[in-house]
This record gives sequence, structure tokens and C-alpha cells, in this order.
Amino acid sequence: MSIPNEALQKLVQEIETQAIMAQRDINVVKTTISGKQRDARLLELTSSELKTLPKDTKVYEGVGRMFVFKPTAEVEKRLSSETTELKSDVSNLNKKLHYLETTHKNSREHIDQIFRSRGRS
Repeated sequence: MSIPNEALQKLVQEIETQAIMAQRDINVVKTTISGKQRDARLLELTSSELKTLPKDTKVYEGVGRMFVFKPTAEVEKRLSSETTELKSDVSNLNKKLHYLETTHKNSREHIDQIFRSRGRS
């Protein structure tokens, strides 16, 4: 039982499209992961610098074009929560990356399998 050429071409084209979309999404996810990791490192560096300051040091945060006084504890809490959120995002993105890489690999394997089985016929 053989699959007609037209159906086979359509199937290969659909699998190829899926592989291309997966590869594009892989690149987007990798870029996003890189950006979020960079932001997390920046927040951790800021937090470590803030901890080296004396407790009575006044801390200001930029808001638009001005700076607003914030208590040191409040700034540390915000930095900590943002860092935790970014690490969670990176973890979720890594799971998505693994899924996309598996999808891409499977698509390529299916295309190769179709061509190998077609070559034997």
C-alpha cells in the first residue's frame, strides 16, 4: 500500500513547515531566555551592591524623569521579587525550548524517514 505522490509531497511540505516554525520559535525563545538571564544578573548585582551600603543610606529609584526616595528594605524586596519572577520565567522558557527542540528533531526525523522509505520503493 503506497501513498500517492501528491499526498506524500503535501505531507512532507506540512512537516517541513512545522520544522521551520519550530526553528523560528527556538530562536525567539533563546533570545528571550538570554534577555531575562541578563536582567536577573543585573538585579542580583544591584541587590548585592545595595546590601554593601550602610543601613542609613538614602536610596532613590528612577520614576520617569525624576527620582523618588524609597526605603532600602522596600527596594531590596522589589529586587528580590523581580529576580524570583525572572528565574521562574527562564525555567518556563527552558521547558518550552526543550519542547520546541524535540518537535524540530521529530519533524526532521519524519522527513528523513519518508525520503528513506520512498528511496526503497
